[in-house]
Amino acid sequence: PAEVAQALERLRSAGKIHSAGVSNHTAAQVDALRAHLPFDLATVQNEFSPLVIEPLSDGTLDQAMQHGIAMLAWSPLAQGRLAVSAEDAPVEPRVAAVIHALDAVAARAGTPRSAVAYAWVMAHPARPIPLIGSQNPARIREPRSAYSVQLTREEWYRILVAARGARMP
Repeated sequence: PAEVAQALERLRSAGKIHSAGVSNHTAAQVDALRAHLPFDLATVQNEFSPLVIEPLSDGTLDQAMQHGIAMLAWSPLAQGRLAVSAEDAPVEPRVAAVIHALDAVAARAGTPRSAVAYAWVMAHPARPIPLIGSQNPARIREPRSAYSVQLTREEWYRILVAARGARMP
């Protein structure tokens, strides 16, 4: 971490960067790097979706809120697994359960399932920012509708329960 921090500080002092962020770092790795930086990190980019929920429990989102670090959520559609058509839906029970929970909200809200998945990610108090990646222009425009999805706490929790495969203790 010290060597990385020194390199980032040299880049910042030279005016080549204004701020810095990290990707695929655990909360402990971010803490280790922060201990050597004379400035705070702007972003942390980790995978987070209704299927990949580890940032909820591994300290990533808590740390982002505590230190004002923007959380960039890569693969908010779980590498496309949440964007498949009903005919192509997976047989893996947990994935099917999450898709079912997302579809229930999508039907109520009159919006695509993907918009509900983005809305679920953005509904966390850390305000994660979903990163959109596609070569399909329609898929790039689709997330706009996520801003109109108003998830109730119960709906958000149902999606979480589907992802966990169990209710919270």
